[in-house]
Amino acid sequence: MTYRVLSQLVPILPGLFLAWLGDMGWRKSLIALPLLGLMLSRLVVLFMLILDWPLKVLWVEVIITGLCGGTTVFWSGIMTLLSLCSTGQDRSKLLMRAELISGLSGVVGCLTAGHLYDFSSPTLRPGVVTLLLCFLLHASCILYVIFFLKVGALCDNKTLKKANDEATWDHPHKVSNIILLWVSVVLYNAVDSSTRNILVLFQLMEPLHWNVIQVGYGNASGFLITLSSFLSSVILSRWLSDSALITIGLLSNAAGMLPMAFATTTYMFVIARALTFFSLMPVPFICSLLSQQVHGSSYSKLLTSLQLSLKISSAGTNLLYAKIYKETFSWFPGLVLVLSSLISTLAIIPIRIYDSRLSVRCIYRVIEDEEADQPDLLLEKQEPSGEKPFCKLWRG
Repeated sequence: MTYRVLSQLVPILPGLFLAWLGDMGWRKSLIALPLLGLMLSRLVVLFMLILDWPLKVLWVEVIITGLCGGTTVFWSGIMTLLSLCSTGQDRSKLLMRAELISGLSGVVGCLTAGHLYDFSSPTLRPGVVTLLLCFLLHASCILYVIFFLKVGALCDNKTLKKANDEATWDHPHKVSNIILLWVSVVLYNAVDSSTRNILVLFQLMEPLHWNVIQVGYGNASGFLITLSSFLSSVILSRWLSDSALITIGLLSNAAGMLPMAFATTTYMFVIARALTFFSLMPVPFICSLLSQQVHGSSYSKLLTSLQLSLKISSAGTNLLYAKIYKETFSWFPGLVLVLSSLISTLAIIPIRIYDSRLSVRCIYRVIEDEEADQPDLLLEKQEPSGEKPFCKLWRG
């Protein structure tokens, strides 16, 4: 847990600097530098296994990763580029598609990680093949970013100008929206990331008592939720707004965590896991709505700050969950999952307030137009935040 907390806190200052650098025009730095840190850290651990270095070397590995930004800055860089090359209407789908690709690759990784880790020989220790493959994949990603990724081609000036024009509308209203969305995603992500860490212990210990390969398959089933969340978002987005889809995702997470806390057999755990099939929709949709509240020149700062705040909140809840799990393991190991269900339910409140504010704002805009006596035969109101039209009025 100390290792995880360090990995979440060390990237804070480097991440803010890289965010500033990204908004100054160095967009590739948000992706290339974190990948470089990940590649070097895997190389350090690889040498640790081959040369039989002490476990204290792992502290060096986590510091190298953090100083280069780590996965926090890497993922915020991905979201920044996707936000820059998309409009408010299709941004949430694009971010969800990125989550899908990440989830599918995670499925492949989880299904093969356990088998690759056990691969060894008289000259190779367990884990060497896995780390070597990680190093090669990170190196190939860096080469792609440096030589093939064309950031300028991704960003259409017309799209960016339109997003900037929308973001200037009603500044106080936008600030309130940012606060509501921020609170909701922090609450959700804090319990989600902490629950994932505890689930590994929950699966290895009693009453489930899984082996390493079963844990790998369990993690793979978790990544498959990305696929179900993506398909659900594509289908339901035809009729529902982004805030409604976020609410469904939060309810799905809460509904799955509660029965999972009482699972004593594998099939009970699988049934509870199936209830969380929509639980990965909130974060990409909230990130999409957040990016539509600011200028394109501030995407890196906003999204990187969001990712860093998610990591800080996760660090605190990780320690709290570890303490609770340790104290309650003997009589109710699933208590932390019950807490996750309750907090996920609480995260719905800011989203519903945000949605109600959009509805009220629509009414005000319609009244203003009526007072101006505009002879519109058909008036359709839509918030510049990318939400679907929620107010259609026909006037004679």
